[in-house]
Amino acid sequence: MEPRRRDKRPLAPQQSARAGRGGHGEGTSTGRALVIEPILRRAGANASARAPAAKLDEAIGLARAIDLDVKHSGVVMLNALRPATYLGKGKIEEISGLVKSFDAGIVVMDCALSPVQQRNLEKAWNAKVVDRTGLILEIFGRRARTREGALQVEHAHLTYQKSRLVRTWTHLERQRGGFGFLGGPGETQLEADRRMIDERLAKIENELATVKRTRALHRVSRKRVPYPIVALVGYTNAGKSTLFNRMTQASVLSADMLFATLDPTLRAMPLPHGARIILSDTVGFISDLPTMLIAAFRATLEEVIEADVILHVRDVSHEDAEAQLRDVEKILHELGIEAGNESADRRPLIEVWNKIDRLDPAARERLANIAERHAPADRPVLVSAVTGEGLADLAKLIETRLTACREVIELRLDPADGAGVSWLHRHTEVLNKSIDEHGVIAMTVRADPEKIARLRARFSIPVQRH
Repeated sequence: MEPRRRDKRPLAPQQSARAGRGGHGEGTSTGRALVIEPILRRAGANASARAPAAKLDEAIGLARAIDLDVKHSGVVMLNALRPATYLGKGKIEEISGLVKSFDAGIVVMDCALSPVQQRNLEKAWNAKVVDRTGLILEIFGRRARTREGALQVEHAHLTYQKSRLVRTWTHLERQRGGFGFLGGPGETQLEADRRMIDERLAKIENELATVKRTRALHRVSRKRVPYPIVALVGYTNAGKSTLFNRMTQASVLSADMLFATLDPTLRAMPLPHGARIILSDTVGFISDLPTMLIAAFRATLEEVIEADVILHVRDVSHEDAEAQLRDVEKILHELGIEAGNESADRRPLIEVWNKIDRLDPAARERLANIAERHAPADRPVLVSAVTGEGLADLAKLIETRLTACREVIELRLDPADGAGVSWLHRHTEVLNKSIDEHGVIAMTVRADPEKIARLRARFSIPVQRH
């Protein structure tokens, strides 16, 4: 299954370095899997910027993330998509032979299949067929650890299942029901299944609403401290959790696998000049992330939406780093976050070019030159989360970005104004505080423009800019 072979030529095996290492399904047909990467030759404006081999390697990584034993993988080039089966008859027969040859129980199709296409392929291959959405949902289901994460995954999974209810077995035929002696047409099993799913979805949505309110209360509590929020975002496996652990001395799971971390984690950490921030590690993004998952995890990603600074962690050693950049920017846009710093209403976003330890000296020098050519407001930071190189520069830049839009104010308070002193401690960063011989309290505070406006409205005494 090579990227540029004609449809008439046989599918040649394209083994990945990740394939065949085994898993929980080693030695059983249920755990043996084939990974197929369908590529449409004439995709037009919607064509992916990724190389077929890179897309295939990512699909293999997704399969291995749920412990599938990938026995064979390959790219299938298509001239057109078939409404009933997605693939043409010849490719279906060819893959059917591979399924039997490798005794595979699962075929992973790295694309979005309709319910009918999925059912027809399962019949043709006599194996379980999983599309990209189903595979990502399965990974998320295994990785969710918190109650919120489990609810979000279940909601997305039920929404996906609801679309998969198709008439396959006789038990889905119409059941007897109604009134009178003969009885009218009763509720079909399909309708009963849909009703049960709808009821469960409604219950989950109510529980998620409660969780969302709780997270909002926690967020309000953090604002009272007040600690700025710095959120890590990026493509899955870009090294966010490793960077998070290195900067906060935490022990969040970090591994060379897709979606190693799912549930958000927050830790406080100091900056070079003593100020403290809350660093938030979030779920990784991926190309063609199912819309239902973006909607389900919106509450989790509100940590990103509410962040004062966003760190976009990129794996610059990856061959598809630029394509991954566009995918992350697309999802940030869907969350209402625009990349860039050229307008005042946009939160500072810092690009963190990670994994420079994997590059040779020439490649590192080239990247450093590219970074230097960026405007100062958009200049990326080159780091290695593994070795710690560049993290001191990153911490300084975070501090600079946080204080860039903040104003420093000096004011003097009456000794009896304890409520005013308390207000300043809750809503601003107190840089200095002293009491003179007359008991007058002199305070130097720093706050963002919104808090400064409230400060001016709260205190009737004159204020002077520092």
